[in-house]
Amino acid sequence: MSTATEELIELSADEVVTHSYVRDVPLPSGGVLALITLDNGRDHTRPSTLGPATLYEFGAALDAVRTRASSGEIAAIAVTGKPYFLAAGADLSKVSAIPSRDVARELARLGHAVLGKLHGAGVPTFVFVNGLALGGGVEIGLHADYRTIDSSAAAIALPEVFLGIIPGWGGAWLLPNLIGIENALKVVIENPLKNNRTLKPAQALELGIVDVMFGPASFLEDSIRWADGVIGGRIAVKRPNVPGKLERAVKWDVAISMARKSLESKIGTVAKSPYAALDLLKAAKNSDRATGFAAEDEALADLVVGDQFHASMYAFDLVQKRAKKPAGAPSPDLARKVGKVGIVGAGLMASQFALLFVRRLRVPVVITDLDQARVDTALGRIRGDIDELAGKGRMSHDESNRLKALITGTTDLADFADADWVIEAVFEELAVKQEVFANVEAVVSDTTVLATNTSSLSVQQIGARLAHPERLVGFHFFNPVAVMPLVEVVKTPATDDETLSTAMVTAKALRKNAVITADTPGFVVNRILAKLLGEAMHAVETGTPFEVVDRATAPFGLPMTPFELLELVGLTVGAHVLDTHHAAFPERFHASEGLHRLAEHGTIFERDSKGRRKGFDKKAVALASGPGTALTDDELRIRIEDGLADEVGRMLDDHVVAAAEDVDLCLILGAGYPFQMGGVTPYLDRVGASRRVRGRDFHEPAIRGVG
Repeated sequence: MSTATEELIELSADEVVTHSYVRDVPLPSGGVLALITLDNGRDHTRPSTLGPATLYEFGAALDAVRTRASSGEIAAIAVTGKPYFLAAGADLSKVSAIPSRDVARELARLGHAVLGKLHGAGVPTFVFVNGLALGGGVEIGLHADYRTIDSSAAAIALPEVFLGIIPGWGGAWLLPNLIGIENALKVVIENPLKNNRTLKPAQALELGIVDVMFGPASFLEDSIRWADGVIGGRIAVKRPNVPGKLERAVKWDVAISMARKSLESKIGTVAKSPYAALDLLKAAKNSDRATGFAAEDEALADLVVGDQFHASMYAFDLVQKRAKKPAGAPSPDLARKVGKVGIVGAGLMASQFALLFVRRLRVPVVITDLDQARVDTALGRIRGDIDELAGKGRMSHDESNRLKALITGTTDLADFADADWVIEAVFEELAVKQEVFANVEAVVSDTTVLATNTSSLSVQQIGARLAHPERLVGFHFFNPVAVMPLVEVVKTPATDDETLSTAMVTAKALRKNAVITADTPGFVVNRILAKLLGEAMHAVETGTPFEVVDRATAPFGLPMTPFELLELVGLTVGAHVLDTHHAAFPERFHASEGLHRLAEHGTIFERDSKGRRKGFDKKAVALASGPGTALTDDELRIRIEDGLADEVGRMLDDHVVAAAEDVDLCLILGAGYPFQMGGVTPYLDRVGASRRVRGRDFHEPAIRGVG
């Protein structure tokens, strides 16, 4: 036994083992099917996973039934799972604890060896996908000869790239050779990078990942009956998506090339796992099974011990655990019931609020504006959005009618009298928001929660004219409201626990993740982004070329460059955000007259007829550039890193949020920071900025790889 194997076995000491239970099932036409059921003995809240001990036991069970197959005792082998789950993939707690590359490679090899026993077993092998199948769960099925699926299965996916690794137990070689390269690119790379999009059973069937689908009422019986038909030759399985010679000769390399260009344009080149997966998919065109699996072993070993996987695991833990138990949240028992919602404003943001609140809370929602025509336009927009959702099958016709009936509009604030929650979506100007809430408070009850969506103003100052400032809370959404999962819940010194609890419970009901922040300029996300964007603009205004800024910030792994982000949020909005932060922290945040000039000009980039970036607009460069000594890529990168480390440190010292984890959670959920970076603080620790500025890391031990 090798040292790596011994260390792998040690990892399984406290593993929640998914056991392999074998029973013989008589086939309708005669003979026996050996059915292996994977079950960890836990209830539905703990999916079955595949750790080292699980794999060893599964392998032993497969060896036993293969021996019986070779003697003619059984006619087929099948694998299924406990209710609702086939398997949720590898036990990530064990993978993230791997101490070396050798042990990582040993786990990859073990997965291939065990799952590979479903191939060439001497009798037909089947996997009955009775529920959720992720990662290694899908790969169990791919190794088998045939696959059925329950139409009620929660999700099918290979999410590894999202987590900073690759499908390393056969998926990267088996899948493209089963469903074709374009489909495989979608499942292995495209879907994980779209916020970990999963497949429904019908989609898995259409792609050819499974061969047939049955309903849940008699799924196992139907699967056994179908398997009997396959064994007896009465059922012929057709797989039209299996790649032929033409696809391998022509389409394969073209699809890989297009995917690579798309990745480079959308996410840059910092993330390692998408490109590692792409290389494996490319090689799967001509390599044999053994060569393909060996390549997966090496790629998985490299990634598992790297920084990005460990940062991804940190990010995964934040989103799956910390976000569900927000730091500083009062007891939900204190929350007031929200039976009616009022929205002040009738613009695009207000319309997004109305649609979200009525869909999730299913209570009356009334919008108001000074102008009836604007109210009518907003109502038309909201009802049109509901009709569009119904047209896409996202809700029934009856449900859409009920939701539209719950939406009303008015120009009379008195219609808010019985509202339990009122949120404003008016112009970002202090006096306007103060007047709005003073007028609202005059008509609502003493217990109505007042919420502001301000992104940059002081919530406390917004409530300065209120008789009851304790019922005011910041409730900052991110655009687009329906998509972005974060709400920054801003607590002022006056906000009481009942109001804060109501805000947190309401955010959860809206299916948003809420992080409580103190009432400081920019809260979390905008303050960090303002620091980044402010340093970028200051650099070009003092002699550094735009191109240097792009290159200097590339290692941060962000989904777009600072200047692309400025165009996305709007140059006028960006200028306002920088002004706000310069006014609050003039010694650390730069004023940017250049950005105001860019806002008047209207653009930073030259674009083609399809809106794609061609280069920097020459006039924009002239408007923003200023005199000074140009910084090198490294000089600017270090200056920005140190500035971010300083700002995050100050935020923690001032208790803007409870911990560094909350800063990262906000950036991941509210600014699209990639999982493989883990937010900002793990990166700042890894590059030494935390120690340069603060003398210590944000995390102890630092979140980094083991290689």
